[in-house]
Amino acid sequence: MIIHSLIGLMISCGYSELIPCLQLSVQQRVFNIANELLHTEKAYVARLHLLDQVFCAQLMEEARARSSFPCDVVMGIFSNICSIYCFHQQFLLPALEKRMEEWELNPRIGDILQKLAPFLKMYGEYVKNFDRAMELVNTWMERSSQFKAIIHDIQREERCGNLTLQHHMLEPVQRIPRYELLLKDYLHRLPEDADDFKDAQKSLELIATAAEHSNAAIRKMERMRKLLKVYELLGGEEDIVNPTNELIKEGHILKLSAKNGTSQDRYLILFNDRLLYCVPKLRLIGQKFGVRARIDVDGMEVSETSSMNMPRTFLVSGKQRSLELQGRLSLSLSLSLSLSLSAQNCTELGKRAPTPIREKEVTLCMKCQEPFNSITKRRHHCKACGHVVCGKCSEFRARLLYDNNRANRVCIDCYTTLVGVPPSPASLSSSTQRRRSILEKQASVAAENSVLCSFLHHMEKGGGRGWQKAWFVIPENEPLVLYIYGAPQDVKAQRSIPLIGFEVSLPEPCDRLERRNAFKISQSHLTVFFSADGEELQRRWMEVLSRAGRGEELQVHGPISEALEEEGEELAPLAEST
Repeated sequence: MIIHSLIGLMISCGYSELIPCLQLSVQQRVFNIANELLHTEKAYVARLHLLDQVFCAQLMEEARARSSFPCDVVMGIFSNICSIYCFHQQFLLPALEKRMEEWELNPRIGDILQKLAPFLKMYGEYVKNFDRAMELVNTWMERSSQFKAIIHDIQREERCGNLTLQHHMLEPVQRIPRYELLLKDYLHRLPEDADDFKDAQKSLELIATAAEHSNAAIRKMERMRKLLKVYELLGGEEDIVNPTNELIKEGHILKLSAKNGTSQDRYLILFNDRLLYCVPKLRLIGQKFGVRARIDVDGMEVSETSSMNMPRTFLVSGKQRSLELQGRLSLSLSLSLSLSLSAQNCTELGKRAPTPIREKEVTLCMKCQEPFNSITKRRHHCKACGHVVCGKCSEFRARLLYDNNRANRVCIDCYTTLVGVPPSPASLSSSTQRRRSILEKQASVAAENSVLCSFLHHMEKGGGRGWQKAWFVIPENEPLVLYIYGAPQDVKAQRSIPLIGFEVSLPEPCDRLERRNAFKISQSHLTVFFSADGEELQRRWMEVLSRAGRGEELQVHGPISEALEEEGEELAPLAEST
C-alpha cells in the first residue's frame, strides 16, 4: 500500500520516469532478503554438519570402540541433532538453492517455507534437552580425559572457528527466531499484490507456530529451573522437582501471631497442589528456609480480613493448618486463583470401587516410578484409586465406604486425602522418603490419540542387549517421534527417537536375525531392529515409519488400519505431501 501510494504521488507530481527505479529497488530488496536466507542456511547446515558428522560421530566411535564413556551420554548430548541436520541438508537447503537459481523466472520463497515449516516443530525436542546436554558436556569433560581430548582436538580445527562445542550447540536454539525475523522483513518489503504475499504470510504463521513450539519447551525448562531454585532454597529437603508440579507464586510475607498479633517474617511457596509455609534458617552463607507446614490446596479456603491496624491481611484455612498473613494483595489473589482452578476433586474417593489397572501393563510404580521386580519390588493395587504401586508406596491402610468401611491398602496420596492428614514421618519407609534424583524425573507422554501403537520386540545394533519387548507409540500430535514404553500403562517413556532422516528397510542376510516379521530403521550412527507379531502389523509400522523418516506427517482421524487402506500402500514423495 505504501509503495502504491508513493507511485501515485510521483505520477501526479510529474516524476513518472523514476517509477521503474523505485520498483527495481523493491524487487532488489526482496531478492537480497531471499539471498540472505540462502547464505545463512548454508552456514547453518555447515554448523549442523560439524555437530552431527564430526563431534557426535567421533564421540560415538570412541564410545563404541573403547567404551571410554557410555553411548547414552553421546545420545543425551546431541539429542535429535541428526534429524535436524538431515532435514536442512536434504530438504530445505536444496529447495532454497534451486529457487535462487531460477529467481528471475520464479521470484518467491513463501511456497517453499510454507511446505517445510511444519517440520520445524522438531526443534522443541532439541530445545527441551538443551540444558541437560550442557550439563552432560561439563560433567564428562571433567570425568573422562578421552572425552575431553576429542572435544579439544576438534575445537582446535580451523572449521570450528575457535568456538567451543557449547557455542555450536546453541546455534539450533537461535535458528527459528532467525527465520521469523527474515520472513517478517521479507513480508514488509513485499507488495501486497505480489504473487508470493499470501504464501509468505502463511509461512510466517507456520514458523511462528514452530517458534511457539520451541518457546513452549523453553518455558517448560524455565519452570523446571524455578523448581530447582526453590529446591535449593529449601536445602534439598523437599521433593518438589517434578514435571507435574507448577510453581505459581513465592515470596516473603508476614505471619500474624494468634497470641499477641505480632508479625513474624515468613516465606510462602505456592504450587498447583500445595502451599509450603516456611521459616528462615540461620546460615552464615546464603539464605535457606525450612518447611514448617504443608497445606493441601484441595479443601483450602482464603478470605480477606479487615483490620484498621493491620491492612492487607488475609486468612488461609486448610486441612493441616490455618494462617493469618499480611502482605501484598497479589499473593492473596494467586491463592484464590489457584483454589478456583484446582482440578482436584476427591469427593468420590473411597465411595466407589475404582477401575483397577492391570498389573502386567505397568512396569514402573505409578507413584515413585521405580521399576518393579518379582522379589524386592512387587506390584500392589491401591484400593482407593486403582493405581499399581510398589509395597513401600502402599504401606498405608484407610477405611473405604464402598467396602463397608473396612481398612484397605492405599497409596500415600489417597491415605492423605481420606484420613485428612499425611502419615507421620516415623511411619514412612526410607524408600518413601528418599529424594529421587533430578535425572530420574521425566515428563510422562500420553499414548492416547496415536497414529500407531503396539507391542514390538526391538534390539539396537551394537547395543550389547538381545531382543526386548516394549510398547511403541507414535502420538498424533507428534507424528515424527517414536516413544518407547515398558508397558502401555507406564507413566513415563523409557526413550524417544525423532524419526526424520531414518531409513526403513527389511533386514539383510548379514544382519543374521532369527525373528520373523523383522524390519529396521537406520541413520548414520544408529540402527534399531524390530520384530512384529504379524505381517500386517509389520507392514503398518514400516509404512508409518517410512513416512515419518521422510518428514511426511500422518493425519489420522479414524482407526489406523482404515486410514492406511484408504491411502494405499505406495508412499507418496515428499514433494506431493503438502
